[in-house]
Amino acid sequence: MTERTSREVEYRIARLRERLAGDDVAELGVRIELRGDTVLLTGALPTAGRRDEILTLAREELDGLVVRTDLTTPSAEAPDQWERLP
Repeated sequence: MTERTSREVEYRIARLRERLAGDDVAELGVRIELRGDTVLLTGALPTAGRRDEILTLAREELDGLVVRTDLTTPSAEAPDQWERLP
């Protein structure tokens, strides 16, 4: 990746961060990192719907880039079965 291209990608990432922090979304728990030629999104979100909303914004801002996600939606509900340990 050239310096110019890297700066453009960083600018696009910064725009996504601003959109995530804005009033419409207000999601500050998502980390966005540039790792080589790949953009990585990580974090825990309250609902699957919120995750879908974040992914839509990421597709809009980062179109044409390789994007990997590890966005989880932890559940506060009790498990429906016992955990089996070896």
